[in-house]
Amino acid sequence: MIQSFLDTLGDLLMESGLAGLTWKHLVMICISFIFMYLAIKKNFEPLLLLPIAFGMLLTNLPNAGLYHPELFDGANVNIQEIFSNGGLLDLLYIGVKFEVFPPLIFLGIGCMTDFAPLIANPKSFLLGAAAQAGIFLTFVGAAALGFNANEAGSIAIIGGADGPTSIFVSSKLLSGGGPYSVNTGSIALAAYTYMALVPVIQPPIMRLLTTKKERVIRMDALRPVSKTEKIIFPILVTIVIALLVPDATTLVGLLMFGNLLKESGCCERLVKTAQNELMNIVTIFLGISVGATTTADKVFTIPFLKVIVLGVIAFSVGTAAGLLFGKIMCVVTGGKVNPLIGSAGVSAVPMAARISQKVGAEYDPTNFLLMNAMGPNVAGVIGSAVAAGVLLSIIPV
Repeated sequence: MIQSFLDTLGDLLMESGLAGLTWKHLVMICISFIFMYLAIKKNFEPLLLLPIAFGMLLTNLPNAGLYHPELFDGANVNIQEIFSNGGLLDLLYIGVKFEVFPPLIFLGIGCMTDFAPLIANPKSFLLGAAAQAGIFLTFVGAAALGFNANEAGSIAIIGGADGPTSIFVSSKLLSGGGPYSVNTGSIALAAYTYMALVPVIQPPIMRLLTTKKERVIRMDALRPVSKTEKIIFPILVTIVIALLVPDATTLVGLLMFGNLLKESGCCERLVKTAQNELMNIVTIFLGISVGATTTADKVFTIPFLKVIVLGVIAFSVGTAAGLLFGKIMCVVTGGKVNPLIGSAGVSAVPMAARISQKVGAEYDPTNFLLMNAMGPNVAGVIGSAVAAGVLLSIIPV
């Protein structure tokens, strides 16, 4: 009887998560705790960072059976097998794998975004475009470090500082079943990490590349924008971008559709749903399922370390490019443009615009740059989506 009890106890222990627990799992669990701390205590992008962190925790608990990466290997994913043998997070990850969640996030962002600062100052488009330089320069750098085109494109898009776009692009480029050394989870983790660290990364670059005289430049108040302009803008942008860069239509189209719902004034119920219930549900599903892909075997690799390094380079170069172009615009306009708003050309809305305001206020507390910085900031959202379309059009999927 005692021997039988001991055998049963031994079998139970062998089947428990403790039997499969390794030091790599423990480190990943500790990393998930760090991200939870940053989300809860430091308020770094908590709406996505906390679900990602908890997804990371769940996927690194041995034998939990919530996520099976092998079900998503290869070009052809067997949906029936996932429904039959997959865990909860496998089912949720379908929305990431088939690029459903990121466009829905863009729909919600469109409903919450005011494009008036961009419409009032169309020159902001140039700053938003300039800030995408980090994407294309990093693409070249990643290729030089030995990553293939699909991996390089997935890494480069981190420079747009746009988590949903990074997930959308990497899901497409890394879906071919090739021997990829990076995955969507590692790309998303890097993207959201740097989005959360915008207040840490950007200010030193802003102070380095601008003079005190430039930082205190006051910009004219933006002109009022009519309702007609606000309605025409999303329709026109959708048509133009869809014709020029068809691969960007999914993201830009949903972004502009959400904005049209908001500005039309006749779809209040739909706007509230997209801004709140839909956005919240998709954010939870997206975050926890992306976090689930950050398994120990994918993180403890040299390619992942390269992704982290290249990600911060991409984001820093994008910030610097926006600032430098802002300096050019300052000269061309005779000192009417404060170069600090150029750093907002990355797509971290509205945090990057707030950082422009914060740094400017350090040198002149009465100088209000926020609305002027929102122009390049929302232009950066469009710019990162267009950059994603360009990458998808030139790289075989």
